[in-house]
Amino acid sequence: MKVGLYFGSFNPIHIGHLIIASHVANHGDVQQVWMVVSPQNPLKPSSVLLNEYHRLHLVQLAVEGNSQLRASDVEFKLPRPSYTIDTLTYLKEKYPQHEFSVIMGSDSFQNLPRWKNFDLLLKNYRFLIYQRPGFPITESYAAKIQILDAPLLEISATNIRSAIKAGITTRYLLSDPVREEIERNGYYK
Repeated sequence: MKVGLYFGSFNPIHIGHLIIASHVANHGDVQQVWMVVSPQNPLKPSSVLLNEYHRLHLVQLAVEGNSQLRASDVEFKLPRPSYTIDTLTYLKEKYPQHEFSVIMGSDSFQNLPRWKNFDLLLKNYRFLIYQRPGFPITESYAAKIQILDAPLLEISATNIRSAIKAGITTRYLLSDPVREEIERNGYYK
């Protein structure tokens, strides 16, 4: 099976993430998108992260009932911080029957040279890239890429966390099950 891996902190998962994942599942030459919850991104501070198991549960709630999308905790079992090349190596060994691609925005793709063993990533994996405004793909790094014009919304998990803390509604920014779980547990207050 062709699997697209959508890595993220998902702190919290919001409608923008789900729109991109759904678009890639429907238009990106993959049969399934695995939403890989990163316990610790080496390029982001971890001090504002909700517990990884809570974030995983929110992703599971968000994708429930959609056979094209799946929540993944694969990086919970690996050394931290999480490096994409290590995760892909592990997945390739565990699921040799699958072909994995990396899903990312054009902004992240521009940062690829900063990633651990980025030359191995380029050589061994395909990239499904959704365009982000202000971040045109000007350099392909000789990677196997497919550029997707996914619908984009300017939704920020940082702004969502701030809204929750301020008591401002996040309705329409989060799926109802995710919003209800966050409210029920007092996350991000």
